[in-house]
Amino acid sequence: MPQKIIIDTDPGQDDAVAILLALASPEELEVLGITAVAGNVPLELTAKNARIVCELADRPDIKVFAGCDRPLAHDLVTAEHVHGKTGLDGPDLPDPTMPLQEQHGVDFIIETLRAEPEGTVTLCPLGPLTNIATAFQRAPEIAARVKEIVLMGGAYFEVGNITPAAEFNIYVDPEAAELVFRSGVPITVLPLDATHKALVTPPRNEAFRALGTKVGVAVAEMTDFFERFDREKYGSDGAPLHDPCVTAYLLNRDLFSGRFINVEIETVSELTRGMTVADWWDVTDRAPNATFIRDIDADGFFTLLTERLGRL
Repeated sequence: MPQKIIIDTDPGQDDAVAILLALASPEELEVLGITAVAGNVPLELTAKNARIVCELADRPDIKVFAGCDRPLAHDLVTAEHVHGKTGLDGPDLPDPTMPLQEQHGVDFIIETLRAEPEGTVTLCPLGPLTNIATAFQRAPEIAARVKEIVLMGGAYFEVGNITPAAEFNIYVDPEAAELVFRSGVPITVLPLDATHKALVTPPRNEAFRALGTKVGVAVAEMTDFFERFDREKYGSDGAPLHDPCVTAYLLNRDLFSGRFINVEIETVSELTRGMTVADWWDVTDRAPNATFIRDIDADGFFTLLTERLGRL
């Protein structure tokens, strides 16, 4: 049976590719719904972008919900400097015609976890953890019903991409991240340490374009735009596809390796707010609470991604 998942997202070009990979894999993944959160761009745009991506995949049947429009305790920080003013700059994609669901995204998460059999739904956050944390605050009992959380966020060896110490998704709402990491739900973290190894080099991007489909061309154009930031900042050979690592992990965990360690979230320090304090070397007595991924088989990842995108 396919794994039941809820994708929680703030699209974002790499979020878009993560969603496309999930929708291209119906034998393994059943997308119960997509909840949008404010992050890379404000909520109005993330909710719009999620529907654009569903229509790009010819899946207007997927239910998309708007969630929280701001972090739990601080003003919203966005990333138009990376993703462009729309969040999906690059391809010329039409506005969506499919409706945005009237129900709030947090209520959808709560209702779904209560309705589905316990331990069958995986939460897949690709952005700030505001929606997930808010759901756990409003309905604490649902945490025990979650099968696992597989999220993109944080860093240890690679440290920060929005501040010297913090990765963007965690930095935007560290209070939400702290709540989620202390929820007791099994968590797998795809941090910058792994995702920075999933680089869309020119040959890999040409493989997307060579699919000759509207999806393949759109993904190539997304990464054409997206990579300019990382090439300038890191001097890398291309753009890291952060969020599709979450979907790929669900499809083939053998592509990834890491350790079960303790991860705490810094919420107070002016210098390190949003840092994922990962006890990789087991130097504290804090109990492990997350599987922290450090390595990825990049060639295997792109083989999987290209093959699946070719199905759409």
